[in-house]
Amino acid sequence: MELTVSPVAKIMIRIFQTGTNKLIIVNRQLSIVNCHRGFTLIELIIVLFIISLSTAIIMPSFWATEESIIKSEARHISSTLRYIYDEAVWKKRSHLLNFNFDNKSWGFKSSKESRNFQIKNDVQLKDVIVPSNGETSRGELFIEFGPMGPEEPIILHLKKGDYEYTIIFNHLNGRTKILEGYKL
Repeated sequence: MELTVSPVAKIMIRIFQTGTNKLIIVNRQLSIVNCHRGFTLIELIIVLFIISLSTAIIMPSFWATEESIIKSEARHISSTLRYIYDEAVWKKRSHLLNFNFDNKSWGFKSSKESRNFQIKNDVQLKDVIVPSNGETSRGELFIEFGPMGPEEPIILHLKKGDYEYTIIFNHLNGRTKILEGYKL
């Protein structure tokens, strides 16, 4: 007894024999059998390597350390000081910078905008030093940024745990420096 295969089945046999599936004719019925047996050890090792590499790169960004938190707050204050200086000088509009030590906040006001920020994640604003006021660490401190910028340099000290950072604002050119430790 010989099976006869139609021309369509011959085409299907050729197609399926090139892939991982094979066409088998049993009792005059066509059936497809999957011959793929699984992943090789090399494929599994490569996948595990890619997953572990991406985990090693991505995961440290989810763990905020004390140092990264205080650096982030220092960068935020520094960029805001530069923004206020640029706005005051370029638009010839006075701004009033405010530090409130009692409720751990700071911000600025002008005739066109006003913003307030809360110091986050237990970062402490230790003190602000302005030559005419000296060292201020309690109450509120107001610093005016006129059309020429502020009249004096500003030094801020931040602390969180064992980490301290100093922000030095240059009143002549509007640049800031962020230094590690308590600097004057």
